[in-house]
Amino acid sequence: MLLDDAWSRLAQALQAQSPSPGTETLPTEQAQNRVLAQDLVSGVDVPPHDNSAMDGYAVRQADVQALMAAGATAGLPQAQRIAAGQVGEALAPGHCARIFTGAPVPPGADAVVMQEHTEPGADGTVRFTQPVRLGQNIRLRGEDIANGQTVLRAGTSLGPAALGVAASVGAAELPVWRRPRVGILTTGDELVMPGQPLPPGAIYNSNRHTLMALAQASGAQVHGLGVVPDRLDATREALRQAAECCDLVVTSGGVSVGEEDHLRQAVEAEGSLDFWALAIKPGKPFVFGTLRRRDGGQALYMGLPGNPSASFVTFLLLVRPVIGHLAGLGWQVPEPLMLKAAFTWPTPDKRREFLRARLGPQGAVEIYPHQGSGVLTSAAWADGLVDVPSGTTIQPGDDVRYLPLSWLLQPPGTCRQAASMPQELM
Repeated sequence: MLLDDAWSRLAQALQAQSPSPGTETLPTEQAQNRVLAQDLVSGVDVPPHDNSAMDGYAVRQADVQALMAAGATAGLPQAQRIAAGQVGEALAPGHCARIFTGAPVPPGADAVVMQEHTEPGADGTVRFTQPVRLGQNIRLRGEDIANGQTVLRAGTSLGPAALGVAASVGAAELPVWRRPRVGILTTGDELVMPGQPLPPGAIYNSNRHTLMALAQASGAQVHGLGVVPDRLDATREALRQAAECCDLVVTSGGVSVGEEDHLRQAVEAEGSLDFWALAIKPGKPFVFGTLRRRDGGQALYMGLPGNPSASFVTFLLLVRPVIGHLAGLGWQVPEPLMLKAAFTWPTPDKRREFLRARLGPQGAVEIYPHQGSGVLTSAAWADGLVDVPSGTTIQPGDDVRYLPLSWLLQPPGTCRQAASMPQELM
């Protein structure tokens, strides 16, 4: 199956049958990186009053203009002092008020002169050295946010600036989507946990750590479900238990066609298989389906290849968008950047390839010299993937499609949706 077709099938499945993690309400300071579940409408103006953008003097512009037109050396007497958090009295004609940044502008004043454009005058007055414009250095009530304005839309990922906006309109708590529960299950009799002795023929379980970290970075509540031995009965039992506690179950290894690969058969027995095998490199062995629950519901299932780089790439391309949708972001796949290649890729492949790459010092794209699906160091070295269409060769200076890892883990606003996903689900 082509990758674009797989994206479309995933989008259709999410629309039709994905479990909903539901919503919860959190204190605003605890909502970092969560997804807003409802529009946030302001009940106040921001700022709530006209205020000074500078430390300086609040004046009537006509008073200063008259002084400067007459060429007088006299200044205006200071009538009051207004700090942030204080409310001044009405400014009488022919006077000025000392004012500080953020302080409310007193009634009658129509400009603020920064203190650098003033100097002491005779008899304690204040002289003005620059012409004054109406409204200068005054931040108007509601110029940022108006009462009744929708300031954050449902589906917004709540980063630092968005949380600041919420706080600025007085929102002490926010309704957010719950984190989707994602279970990570690794398979293989050869796997040993780091810290344990490494017997002959065994390898350390790197996929568990990579996938759990990727799922956490994607916004999931992660459940480490351990290692399943290469037996069909053990695999079926592990999937049954995982389906009961997770919205999405992700496995690595055991999805190929070898005698010790049982996951495809186990998924068909414990649920249903939607599609298997993708025309991408690395990452051809890939399974998507659902797992039954005892209560009649179901969990989503995604089986990734066992080779570390293939597991890494397929998670970013396929699992990450699913987690994003479950977390409330809608269905998003990233739009690539078009950059120049600083490498040669001389041999075309019939599959669509994803090369581990990063930006060089001149802004062109370099690739890791060893692109094997078992070479996890290529993923640690990279800061992006080069998306190479099937049958394509690349020479230095050619335009290439570059997907930054930061975009794959945190989709930007400029993402395109799968063709089959209705707009109302975005």
